[in-house]
Amino acid sequence: MADTTKSVRPDWVDDDLFPFESRFVDIGGHTVHYVDEGTGPTLLMLHGNPTWSFLFRDVISALSDDFRCVALDYPGFGLSTPGPGYRYLPEEHADVVTGFLDALGLEEVILVGQDWGGPIGMAAAQRRPGVVDRLVLVNTWAWPVNGILHFEAFSRIIGGLPVRFLVRRFNLLVNAFIPTGHRRRRPTEAEMTHYRRALDTPERRQASAVLPGRILAGRNFFAELESGLTSLAHLPTLIIWGGADIAFRPQERERLEATFTDHKTVIVKGAGTYVESDAPEEFAAAVRDWVTTQDSSTAGGRDGR
Repeated sequence: MADTTKSVRPDWVDDDLFPFESRFVDIGGHTVHYVDEGTGPTLLMLHGNPTWSFLFRDVISALSDDFRCVALDYPGFGLSTPGPGYRYLPEEHADVVTGFLDALGLEEVILVGQDWGGPIGMAAAQRRPGVVDRLVLVNTWAWPVNGILHFEAFSRIIGGLPVRFLVRRFNLLVNAFIPTGHRRRRPTEAEMTHYRRALDTPERRQASAVLPGRILAGRNFFAELESGLTSLAHLPTLIIWGGADIAFRPQERERLEATFTDHKTVIVKGAGTYVESDAPEEFAAAVRDWVTTQDSSTAGGRDGR
């Protein structure tokens, strides 16, 4: 049972847009915000940059009748607060997710990893063998990308000092990434406010400023993750892919498909990086149909023995 930490949900969070109870737990001196809605198989939803659990709100609403939907914010993102000395590195986020798994006593987890949530979540899964038994991977990756021009250019430009200054000063990643990561619809001003307010000071924006540079500088993290993929590669995997994403290409999807051989792929045509928010109905339907098929197959196998 988790030890809860007293914290207050800020007034700017709209109860109609985010109609879930905000919960808080201390993980290694960090106050981690999360939501825990519904009952059934556990979906642990991990966001990327520069988002937070708000990204999954429509999916949670759609799935919480049939699933336990758990979504957290990494320290420095959303409504979570980092403790002293936190550097916002992906390996630190993976430590926090690992501690979160322990604190909530989660088992038989279906890990939903989007963008940075993929490598962060898979690293945590490697550290707790047997806790995660299925994967949902969404526009993500799990290996070093040093030397690949597409990622080298992004990481060096967006992770460089001038852009990091703009991120901290003007919330550049939120203002640029959230609209361009939605290709099927345009985020409302109220939605944009929720992303902006979550990173509403230069200090808060440090969390989002750090990650682009870690795409290259985090090579050791990604190399360790890749070397441990054999411990996860057997897991049933649903790959949901925003087909109009400009960040992750078909090459990344195909490599995931080659790595996780027991997979099903659903390409959401016209959707961007944030497919959970861009096309939530299709995202939720893909998860529900896949899990139902998986569970029916398992039950059928038991009945047939």
